Amino acid sequence: MSRKRLPTLGGKSFEGIKQTNEHGAEYWSARDLQNLLGYSQWRRFEQAVERAVTSCEQSGNRPDYHFAGAGKMVDLGSGSQRAVEDYHLSRFACYLIAQNGDPRKPEIAQAQKYFAVQTRRQELNDQAAADMERLELRKQTAEEFKALSGAAQDAGVQSRMFGVFHDAGYKGLYGGLGSDAIKRRKSIPEKDKLLDRMNATELAANQFRMTQTRDKLARDGVRNQARAIRTHEQVGKEVRDAIERIGGTPPEDIPVAEHIKAVEKRLRKATPKLELDEREAGGLLGETGAKPGR
Repeated sequence: MSRKRLPTLGGKSFEGIKQTNEHGAEYWSARDLQNLLGYSQWRRFEQAVERAVTSCEQSGNRPDYHFAGAGKMVDLGSGSQRAVEDYHLSRFACYLIAQNGDPRKPEIAQAQKYFAVQTRRQELNDQAAADMERLELRKQTAEEFKALSGAAQDAGVQSRMFGVFHDAGYKGLYGGLGSDAIKRRKSIPEKDKLLDRMNATELAANQFRMTQTRDKLARDGVRNQARAIRTHEQVGKEVRDAIERIGGTPPEDIPVAEHIKAVEKRLRKATPKLELDEREAGGLLGETGAKPGR
């Protein structure tokens, strides 16, 4: 597996907090991983762990090979120690936690990129892989839309002007077309949300527009409604210019995609399995831990 671009926090890295158990298998403490992935509250992180356990089972792998309950001793201010709840996690478990973490956290995004380059053999057809990518992007874009709305409010945009603010970003990215004009151009029903009918490429472009606008509003200390709206449109134009420079398709010319609800329904009916190599299948039990018919 590649060791490039590891998540780091305060000089610590994902590989740096790895430990070895009595079976000779590598594992990570959930308490250590919590900090690395940007979670300040154990309760929030444990929710991601619980979702990861469910994903592990649904992917055709045994959770008990990858998640083990454990206690961890922590230092107290008085110099004494006390035990806190913890988990021992296999590398595969860490991967699933990153996939089920809060996508708004930059640490989670970085971890997802790290694990994305560590290819596992997956029993996925091309359609399922594309569906999963698009659904994940749609979820992330929804979160980013909410975050951008909050940033707009902080920048002085009044709630009654949110529609104008968001439309400015579309106009910048889509060559002057607002959301309603984009729908008409692509023959998208009025009742459909525009983001629900975008393919992965178009969603990624819009997510980038939103993240960059949010960061610029904060970086420039924008506190004026008109300036915030102009900033959003300008960032949209910059993203459009970048697409043009690399020879990409203008977003208004990208064909409309099927409704995201159809994608969700298709994935629910056919949950893909992840086939791990022998070492990773064994998880916390080591190479000999994987049993036939897991």
